[in-house]
Amino acid sequence: MPIYHRLGEMPKKRHQVMSAPDGSMYFEQLIGNKGFVGPSSLLYHRNYPTHIEAIKDLGSCALEEAGQAELRHRHFRTGEMKTGGSVVLDRQPLLFNEDCAIYHAQPDKVDDFFYRNGQADELVYVASGSGTLKTQLGNLDYRAGDYVAIPRGILHCWEWDEEPPRLLIIESRGYVRTPSQYRNEFGQMLEGAPFNERDIRRPGSLQSFDEKGEFRVITRKADRLTEMLMPHHPFDVVGWDGYYYPWIFSIHDFEPKVAAYHLPPPVHQTFECEGYVICSFCPRPFDYGKDAVPAPYFHSNVWTDEVLFYASDEFMSRKGIGFGSVTLHPDGFPHGPQPGRMEDSVGVKWADELAVMIDTFKPLKVARPAIEVEDQDYWKTWQP
Repeated sequence: MPIYHRLGEMPKKRHQVMSAPDGSMYFEQLIGNKGFVGPSSLLYHRNYPTHIEAIKDLGSCALEEAGQAELRHRHFRTGEMKTGGSVVLDRQPLLFNEDCAIYHAQPDKVDDFFYRNGQADELVYVASGSGTLKTQLGNLDYRAGDYVAIPRGILHCWEWDEEPPRLLIIESRGYVRTPSQYRNEFGQMLEGAPFNERDIRRPGSLQSFDEKGEFRVITRKADRLTEMLMPHHPFDVVGWDGYYYPWIFSIHDFEPKVAAYHLPPPVHQTFECEGYVICSFCPRPFDYGKDAVPAPYFHSNVWTDEVLFYASDEFMSRKGIGFGSVTLHPDGFPHGPQPGRMEDSVGVKWADELAVMIDTFKPLKVARPAIEVEDQDYWKTWQP
């Protein structure tokens, strides 16, 4: 996000000595993407951020394709997937390609380690639940409907309130950001954008730890997990500033565009990524023109695979889905409203739906765990 932010203490100038109360030096660390020319932040640590006392390989986390190459529309019931365990180690893969991987997670155990994704940004949609994302750059409170953006390399751990969260996790090989068409040449959100900087929640409190002991850090890199043992608490940052940090945007703050006649999905775009886009379908008035057909027209996803995560039980053009359903409509043949949905939408005044759409520009592969929860007859629901 191109918004400058700062928390805690730091020296007046960058790369200048910063002394602790006992006279020792704090240690500066730059974290950012694209070498030294992308978005970055400067962190000030109590200890060496490089101090590691043991390294252990935990094995591969590479995704395995299901092997069912048949081209068809697919429906996965994530509510039937394996739940529990760790939000990091037990997330269940659904779909993937070279640009992104999509997972479902419903953990029941707070991790006793800190996590760093060293190969991807993470954009996490909170389908249900609430709690706190704790990071080395400060804490963020999350709740249902939030998109939680965690840039690559940010140490973090998930905690929750009474009920564990249900999460849709998108691992992105590229940088997750707001769409360029919503920003001016200076990076500011435009007046006509469907949300603006006031809607972005940034870390609000920095908790700096000065603790010694054994602290586990698990890093995902090159499709493997590595455990590193640090002799000090990794959240020892006393201050930082910059443009590279975790942030939250709520789907409930997205302002849908409405027209007399149907507008195509790009008007719902919420995030821009390398090789794919993410859109939000939110409650809104239906198209109001004379004899308008609010349900989308039939269309072919040429050069695009379309994924929808249904965050409510309702969707204007779809039947047979429910909260937590995930559908895949691949490039190759048309899709659109199922029989009766187009006709039933005429004259309806309000769309009471909530969904996350992921459109990828490269074909998606189905992960093995997804096949176990697939509605094998979904493609037949277009039969009159």
